[in-house]
Amino acid sequence: MKAFILAAGKGTRMRPLTEETPKPLLPVAGKPMIQHLIDDIETRVEEIIILVGWQGEKIKEEIHSCEAELNFVRQEELLGTANAISYAEKFVEDRFICINGDVMIPKETLHGFIDLFSQKGCCVIGMAEVEDPTNYGMIRTEGEKVVEIVEKPSDPDSNLVNSGLYGFTYNIFKTIEETKRSPRGEYEITDSLKMLIEESQLVGFEMEDWNELSRPWDLLSVNEKIMKDYTKKHVKGLVEDNVHIEGNVHVCEGATIKEGAYIRGPVHIEKGAEIGPNCYIRPATYIGKDCKVGNASEVKNSIIMKGTQIPHHNYVGDSVIGKNCNFGSGSKVANLRLDHKNIVVVHRDEKIDTGRRKLGVIMGDEVKTGINSMMNPGTIIWSRCFIGPGTLAQSEIGPNSKIK
Repeated sequence: MKAFILAAGKGTRMRPLTEETPKPLLPVAGKPMIQHLIDDIETRVEEIIILVGWQGEKIKEEIHSCEAELNFVRQEELLGTANAISYAEKFVEDRFICINGDVMIPKETLHGFIDLFSQKGCCVIGMAEVEDPTNYGMIRTEGEKVVEIVEKPSDPDSNLVNSGLYGFTYNIFKTIEETKRSPRGEYEITDSLKMLIEESQLVGFEMEDWNELSRPWDLLSVNEKIMKDYTKKHVKGLVEDNVHIEGNVHVCEGATIKEGAYIRGPVHIEKGAEIGPNCYIRPATYIGKDCKVGNASEVKNSIIMKGTQIPHHNYVGDSVIGKNCNFGSGSKVANLRLDHKNIVVVHRDEKIDTGRRKLGVIMGDEVKTGINSMMNPGTIIWSRCFIGPGTLAQSEIGPNSKIK
């Protein structure tokens, strides 16, 4: 068995976090999201092939497999998911697993899917239950057989949707060859799957747990969920006297925890990070390489990426902060509306209900905030912005902007 992971897209719905970073490399619970997939599947396959595109070299440099052979193929032009899957043909001889690179699937579920696919003589599709299937490919079944797939239904009669996990026989390549371009000019895998349904060659596998990382705030939910599975304290870095570490905290070798720091797990702190003195790190926080969280600062339920400095008198809650940002003294992030309603954001000029009661800021790379600056709940700040001293940042702030 071989596995084929689709990781060639530009991840535009994850911007500003993906302005410079390929989506599969965004960190979740201590490692890139695509590394989680590799780690969970590598013992069940002999080879993993990664389809890359934009920023593909970065993906090649960052990921690894200890158990399976790892190879890469480049998709030059994005022509739809069916076209992307066709790139697997020269690597596989028979059956293979295909996974979207932006989904998180528990290891037990993934292995259960492989077990079922190994027993069947046809293709298998992973199905997940969601509250609102109108933005997905809705699936109808009769027993284990899939009988219909409807893309983005306006009046859905099923809550099962396409999860982006497939088990394909070699016959899929012939089906893709017969697939015509959709009105938007792409080769849609949904159209290929409909041909399999007509031939009674598609079986469904219902998944109990599945997460799609589509928007920036999705990273927070998945990060928190995975960190809850941390089962032990793992401290290899330097810890000074009078430090309180409570719960399942991972401190990598090369990190420094200074006197007076109070850390409540689950928390993951990367190599080169400096925590303290006299700061508070609360649960479900990931702190990347070479970051700083300093005196009188508090970070809660957040993802802080490589090189970012939160050095003194700062509060960051329920936020995703990009690489090499710098918070001026007294910069504060608000993460809760006064009326306690869901946070609605403006993302790429679209108003979106995030479904979250708590959401701070989504910040791109190399943003600088001046002293005593403030950020409203649900603020999105694109890369290389400057938020001036004492100012209020809110809504969506485009790249290279200066707020004074």
